[in-house]
Amino acid sequence: MERMSWALVWLSLAFKLVVAISVCDGQFPAMFVMGDSLVDNGNNNGLSSLAKSNYPPYGIDFQGGPTGRFTNGKSIIDLLGDLLGLPLLPAFTVTFTGQQDIRVGVNYASAAAGILDESGLNLGDRFSLRQQVENFKSTLNQLRNQMEQDTLNQYLAKSLVVINIGSNDYINNYLMPSIYSSSSTYTPEAFAEHLINDYDAQIMALYNLGLRKFLLAAIGPLGCIPNQLAKGFAPPGKCVSAVNDMVEIFNRRLKNLVDQLNHGNYTEAIFVYGNTYGAFNDILGNPATYGFKVVDKGCCGVGRNKGQITCLPFSIPCTNRDEYVFWDAYHPTQAFNKIIAQKAYSGPQSACYPINVKQMAQL
Repeated sequence: MERMSWALVWLSLAFKLVVAISVCDGQFPAMFVMGDSLVDNGNNNGLSSLAKSNYPPYGIDFQGGPTGRFTNGKSIIDLLGDLLGLPLLPAFTVTFTGQQDIRVGVNYASAAAGILDESGLNLGDRFSLRQQVENFKSTLNQLRNQMEQDTLNQYLAKSLVVINIGSNDYINNYLMPSIYSSSSTYTPEAFAEHLINDYDAQIMALYNLGLRKFLLAAIGPLGCIPNQLAKGFAPPGKCVSAVNDMVEIFNRRLKNLVDQLNHGNYTEAIFVYGNTYGAFNDILGNPATYGFKVVDKGCCGVGRNKGQITCLPFSIPCTNRDEYVFWDAYHPTQAFNKIIAQKAYSGPQSACYPINVKQMAQL
């Protein structure tokens, strides 16, 4: 029995040494992800929610089939993880069995989630950004049982945090005046400021928990997604400019927040703005350059431009998926995600400001 106890001690020490080495090897030891359906990998599967994608044809090009990812294949997070040499991250909701390796990171993203707690309520249960931060605290308690405090501090400081959120605060809040009062309460400028203030509070909560490397993604041009085009508010071939104008107000404030945080007194921290909006517009304006032929309708879906709802269970999608920007009424294809992931990883300042993810890994 005594010999066995010593073996367990040595095994524990060896494990902690491996963790310490991984923290110090110059790469991200882990990636923690928060956001909405653009990066959700299955957290909504067990929720009472209309925002789910754990059925065919979702995942038609993903090894293992439908998982809860809102695309045909890999998400931006999966593809960024590939570039970083990280494995697929577990969804937070499956990390309680002890069978998932949470040391590589965890994905907390939830479809229909917004910065504001009430955003997406029309679609049922979801984890808002605030709740996702609370869920990270739960993971942190698990990690404390696996690492010494000093090692954990180094691990958190070296890990990457990716947050991709805000779309539902518009699509499933501000742009739904029949359900939400926000558009009558706030001007677009005041609403963006309201969102940024709440966003900043959650970023600071994560910083105070020990995280130091943040990639904050802009909201894409929502006025160009099939769901908005299907409403008929824009001429054929054009995006809904009023919606894009609102989103741009938010994005400008988010970039300003990144500047403020980087010039603030936040020890050894780096905050990066991922210009998803600019990259999206470049692809929509020059589709052939990126190999796309269809930019205004989903590969699967229902209604005008296949833009009224998401893919119905077992519906038949298009076969030339790599030629479509959009997979369904709201979400892009794996082909699009691959381009965005590459721009985040190694793109110029116009794509990732003030530095890219590859440069962040070297800090």
